[in-house]
Amino acid sequence: MAAMSSASKKPLAIDHLVLPAQSLADARGRLDSLGFTVAPDGIHPFGTRNACVYFADGTFLEPLERGDAALRAEAERDGNVFVKRDSLFRERIGAEGFSALVFATGDAAADHRRFRDAGLSAGDELFFSRPFVDAVGKSDVASFRLAFAAARDAVPFFFACERVNAPAVDRSRLENHENGVSRIAAVTITAANPAATGALVASISSARAEDTSAGARIDLANARIDILPSAQEGAEGGSGSFAFESVTFAVRDLAATRALFEDRGIAWQERDGRLAVSKTTGQGADFIFEEST
Repeated sequence: MAAMSSASKKPLAIDHLVLPAQSLADARGRLDSLGFTVAPDGIHPFGTRNACVYFADGTFLEPLERGDAALRAEAERDGNVFVKRDSLFRERIGAEGFSALVFATGDAAADHRRFRDAGLSAGDELFFSRPFVDAVGKSDVASFRLAFAAARDAVPFFFACERVNAPAVDRSRLENHENGVSRIAAVTITAANPAATGALVASISSARAEDTSAGARIDLANARIDILPSAQEGAEGGSGSFAFESVTFAVRDLAATRALFEDRGIAWQERDGRLAVSKTTGQGADFIFEEST
């Protein structure tokens, strides 16, 4: 395989995935039916709300609701990139989906400079804090610094997330899922030009993209990113012609996960020894479950 990009620093790992939802109640209901433990609602100071699904390796899903309209409007006027990109996604793509792939970083300010120098910055850094409540109601404050990146013609986006203050709460109950999921194993991106998109993602994540027979692949410390051709495949497609298509989860016992889905009437298909559950209301991407440690 030929390398498309080389890393300039230690590759970033996946931190979390942003999944816009029309309704957190719908997202919570859908994720609960799939056997995920969903955290209490979180409220951002700029109006959006989430109901996260946390995993034992520190990664998580962030279903995101629009929330307080006045606070959102104020945030957009102030240049809040997170809110502006969420609004753009909903306007162009829809109220349900998979809008952002987020990388963990120890220095968001340095990543912001790196994105800016590479011509990939999506706007100003963002620092904020919000309350965090665990499964038994204990609360603390979580603080984050974010640096944003995007291709010029793209609606989906990326950001690096620095956890400035980790709340002193017990997340173990929230990280235990009835479906047996322990971590995010992979994210699949479909792209008109997999090579160009692979180079984009490699640059943002400081990782190395490799050509594959199907497209491109990026191996991170905690997951992989597969980039496959979309229906609009062609050399004319720029790096902005892509979509976050699916999330693959590692489960301890695939037979137990299958039994849970059958008991709850969850529709699934078996693909190469894995279970695939198509996106629907409250689930903004296709979910794939594979047996892995």
